[in-house]
Amino acid sequence: MSPRRSSAGGELPVVADRDQARLQQLGYKQELKRGLSVLSNFAFSFSMISVLAGVTTTYNTGLRYGGPASMTLGWLVVALFNGCVALSMAEICSAYPTTGGLYYWSAKLAGKDWAPLASWVTGWFNIVGQWACTTSVDFSLAQFIQVIVLLSTGGANGGGYLASKYVVLAIYCVILILHGLINSLSINWLAFFGQLGAFWNLAGVFVLTVLIPVVAKDRASMEFMFTNCYTDDTVGIHSKVYILAIGLLTSQYSLLGYDTSAHMSEETKNAEWSGPMGIVVSVALSSVFGWIYLVALTSMVTDIPSLLDPTNDAGGNAIAQALYTTFRQRFGSGGGGVICLAAMAVSIFLCGTASVTSNSRMGYAFSRDGAMPLSRLWYRVNKHEVPFNVVWLSVSVAFVMALTSLGSQVAFQAMVSITTLGMYIAYALPIFFRVTTARNSFVPGPFHLGRRCSLVVGWVAVLWGALVTVLFCLPVAYPVAGINFNYTPVAVGGVLLLSLGAWVLHARFWFRGPITTVDT
Repeated sequence: MSPRRSSAGGELPVVADRDQARLQQLGYKQELKRGLSVLSNFAFSFSMISVLAGVTTTYNTGLRYGGPASMTLGWLVVALFNGCVALSMAEICSAYPTTGGLYYWSAKLAGKDWAPLASWVTGWFNIVGQWACTTSVDFSLAQFIQVIVLLSTGGANGGGYLASKYVVLAIYCVILILHGLINSLSINWLAFFGQLGAFWNLAGVFVLTVLIPVVAKDRASMEFMFTNCYTDDTVGIHSKVYILAIGLLTSQYSLLGYDTSAHMSEETKNAEWSGPMGIVVSVALSSVFGWIYLVALTSMVTDIPSLLDPTNDAGGNAIAQALYTTFRQRFGSGGGGVICLAAMAVSIFLCGTASVTSNSRMGYAFSRDGAMPLSRLWYRVNKHEVPFNVVWLSVSVAFVMALTSLGSQVAFQAMVSITTLGMYIAYALPIFFRVTTARNSFVPGPFHLGRRCSLVVGWVAVLWGALVTVLFCLPVAYPVAGINFNYTPVAVGGVLLLSLGAWVLHARFWFRGPITTVDT
């Protein structure tokens, strides 16, 4: 562990608390309640990543694009390179433990001339990506609840209740309100929900990993799980390399959200060490347990076309159909499968709770630096030292984003595609500045990789981020038409153009990056 230092070259303010002193040195006074331990900080990121939620809600995509091989082997590839991103972010987090996280890091690493623009673009990609993440998680939960109700009432082929898109939207609205109410509570309550989410993920993966092979009568062979590359004829893609690359979406989406540890740093004790450890440990455990869970799920996949068939009992939800069929074959009833789905739904709900927590802290910090419209309104904390106003801003924006589902499912998918790329671009930008403009000037914190290792890992992380950006902008079906057009580059390009446009026309005249709130 390196000794304590001042990146600004000055002395620490005279205050009793070490974390508060470091925060003041970075330019901010303590306004949020600092009550999280390293365990609680880890729990927030682990609950936010939530492999039970991520794998469950994107399994259909992985199954359609490359099948078992794209998920079981693709996960290992993503985990390796994603680990480099996490290590680089953890090192920077240790040097700058602030709630602003990524955009603050960009400002400090991009150099004086580029700091305001770098901070502005990184911040907007980060917060829009987080809003889209809440939209994606909570709307997926609403759809998942609809599938559970459908199977509980007899299934699509047995007269089960199939909710309309308006009912699904109403369920989604209730979920958002619940998440808003939970996030209006004190940090002690939020720490409880974060730890509950971490426990539920670990326990859920363990139980399902043991239960599925025991219950399943028909199990896939090891060869099938690790070598079968499924190609869906309806997407018109015949290149296995291409389709395997597209199938990485399941793994990449499922291993996002660990910037939460950075956004909770001003509420974490010993933040220079606890924040980085929250990032690294949450990603490491999620990578291991996520792969185990993925293999367990895939072990009951024997007939891919029937699981993806929209006319099956689960309406085309592969995991739901597989579990329902597995329990019905063993016990004559699919009730056990429905119980498993309900446990998964709880995990998705807790993931959504952590998502609102994370983006409300990001919104609070971005408003503190004056970057958001009506910043003075959002930059307020209530008597519990919680950014109450921006919590409900996050909930409101997520609701508006989901309204696109009423008009077009394609438009909605474009909206939530910002989750993966928007957040990953925000991850990659400060790392890029770390290995370029700040190559020689970066002063590490207690958690560091060493000079040479830091640069190598950083460049691998940047190149991976660039590759992911290209992959997820490629067409997902041929021939390309309105119904299958990949709007990801349009959505992400829109965020870039709007942020740059706002910069050129307005923000460049007043936004100077992170401000100082400490009295001088």
